[in-house]
Amino acid sequence: MKLKKMKRRHGVGQLLTKGTAAGLSLSCVFLTPHAVHADDNGDSDSEKLAPVIVRGERDEGYRKDKSSLGKLTEDLRDTPQAITVITREELDDRGVTNLNDALRTVPGITLGAGETSYQGNNASLRGFTTRNDVFLDGTRDYGYYNRDPFNYESVEVLKGPNSTLFGRGSTGGVIHEVSKTPTLNDQYSGTLQFGTDDTKRATIDAGGAVKPLGAGVGYRFNAVYHESGVADRDAVGTRRWGIAPSLAFGLGTPTRLTASYLHQQEDSRPDYGIPWFAGRPANVKRSNYYGFDSDYLNTDVDLGTLKFEHDFNDHLQLRSQARYSRSTREFRYSEAIIPAGTAATTPPENITVNRNEFQGYSTDRFAQSQTDLTARFNTGKISHTLVSGIEIGQESPNPTFVTNTGLPTTNLANPERHQPFTVNQNFIRLIAKTRANGLAAYFLDTIKFDEQWQLIAGLRWDRFEANYHSTGYAPDGSVAALTDVKRVDEGPSYRAALVYKPVEQGTVYFGYGDSFNPSAEGIESLISAGRSVAQANLNLDAEKSRTFELGTKWELAGGRLLLTSAIFRTEKTNARVPDPDATGFNTLGGEQRVDGFEIEASGRLTSFWKVRAGYTYLDSETVKSVARGPIVGAQLLNTPRNNVTAFTEFDLPAGFEVGLGLLYVSSRLGQNTSASYLTAPGYVTLDGLVKYRVQRNLELQLNVLNLTNEQYFDQLHPVHVIPGAGRTALFALNWQY
Repeated sequence: MKLKKMKRRHGVGQLLTKGTAAGLSLSCVFLTPHAVHADDNGDSDSEKLAPVIVRGERDEGYRKDKSSLGKLTEDLRDTPQAITVITREELDDRGVTNLNDALRTVPGITLGAGETSYQGNNASLRGFTTRNDVFLDGTRDYGYYNRDPFNYESVEVLKGPNSTLFGRGSTGGVIHEVSKTPTLNDQYSGTLQFGTDDTKRATIDAGGAVKPLGAGVGYRFNAVYHESGVADRDAVGTRRWGIAPSLAFGLGTPTRLTASYLHQQEDSRPDYGIPWFAGRPANVKRSNYYGFDSDYLNTDVDLGTLKFEHDFNDHLQLRSQARYSRSTREFRYSEAIIPAGTAATTPPENITVNRNEFQGYSTDRFAQSQTDLTARFNTGKISHTLVSGIEIGQESPNPTFVTNTGLPTTNLANPERHQPFTVNQNFIRLIAKTRANGLAAYFLDTIKFDEQWQLIAGLRWDRFEANYHSTGYAPDGSVAALTDVKRVDEGPSYRAALVYKPVEQGTVYFGYGDSFNPSAEGIESLISAGRSVAQANLNLDAEKSRTFELGTKWELAGGRLLLTSAIFRTEKTNARVPDPDATGFNTLGGEQRVDGFEIEASGRLTSFWKVRAGYTYLDSETVKSVARGPIVGAQLLNTPRNNVTAFTEFDLPAGFEVGLGLLYVSSRLGQNTSASYLTAPGYVTLDGLVKYRVQRNLELQLNVLNLTNEQYFDQLHPVHVIPGAGRTALFALNWQY
């Protein structure tokens, strides 16, 4: 049990104030008896005592007061946008060891499987992919890798188009990872975890003052080692390690400088699941694996960030952040393919599957500088909080794709394990190089007319220039095709929201936002089909989207619980679809729409009862299409109509805690064309938690995932589907000093 919880249980004071702007520290003010309660009969001399201010940390449970994103200046309660925050405490309680599992219980999020040009976290939010919309501490987290949450303070999911805040992309929303930061208070904690899925995991988190370097210098050091399999999935496994040191100067002063670094390395045998058959996932054992023992996905990520902050006064603050990252990946994975024309009534044991064996490697670089100025001022009786800034960046993905032919076949029902990897031919199919330069200027103004009415107005202008070059090769090694494209997309993005506060604890808002998705956004947008390394999106204009959202947010249970609800419509007005006049290329002739409703509660219902629960309804539809494209009227890919998530935890006597998690996902489409219409059934999973505090700073934890051993399909792709893990028990020893 964390020390802050023990203080609460043992009556060592109560935290009485709300969070500060960072939402991570707060003031605890002990007033005189007279000030605390009008009816107190204390000694009159007590009125002469000055208030004593004690700095501490509030036990927030499963909510935060404020986003860690500096561009959002108001409390989450008053921010006119649906935002889900997964706190560090919830990550620990659920035993989360990867970003996918952290996101799995966010209302409106579903997970997609990887593909040739893209590996790593691939979630859909409100019906649209977020594969290029993952951010770390306000700056794009560029790279195709599986993210470990060992250095997260929280994960924030901002829903709806966010091009004004983040630039290109963000049709359904963005995923914002928030790192742990240096501290002046000495702290040490760690975890040892073991699991029935062969999990072996160790983490350490240390921080404190670096007194030899002077006052106001603090550090933070986080590290992880992790290896695991997947319950009931033969042969699949992961091994990774990472470190995240950071050093800050000037903590507690108006001028602060923070340097941080992240290194994560992973070696895994990837899971590309089972094939679809007759419009459904093939009826085979969950454990079936169609790859080779020598298949691999190896990633290596280095990411450095330098942040400078200066408070000129209470009304003017400057923040400047620069980042450089370099990530490499090498992969070779197997995908089972049922021969075309196989009758739907054929028993699985009578089907021989072919294998697509995809192979490649890449080095991806990213650099970005972002500078914000936050100014607070009045124009007459109207107050303003204006955030303005500029952003300059460059990204350079350079992948090489290799084709393998003549691989051995295997049986669909009983794939041969430990089959040697052999090919008739192996050759480089495509080498691609992209250099994309981004330039943006933006402002976001929060205008308060009085205590009840506010207006948020934002404008951002982006210029995104991509220079793409690729060389395609024939099987004999000769050059088959040369492609050179220079593409420039530029233009404004808008955001506006009207906020009404009937009381201090409640907010009602109506907002509008838009976004754009360039055709050259990420190499996986250009290499649009991994099997043929087709480049169907070359030189297309950007897709454009817009969202209208009406919502309300309320603090309940004495401010411990935040209840949010919203109805919304998101429209993509020029979606990419196959060009009817040019086979192998796309055109912007489609339209997509999602009408939705969501409700979520997060925080503490009582001092011993934490909860985060939500429901999302998504009515998605293909509004306009072409003959070979998505079917008009069909749902969007990987967009369930109904999604229920919940995790709740109770503190019990004698040092025990128990928790229960629930996830319901209704049926989803893996593909929605007339040539391939694929449906994955809905499912319900339950997770359990038991904790026991052995002593003051030591606890034992047991998480049981998928308690009922439900067989379900977790991650979808138009060609394969990945089954979810079977019942898994994770045992952890947590310590804190």
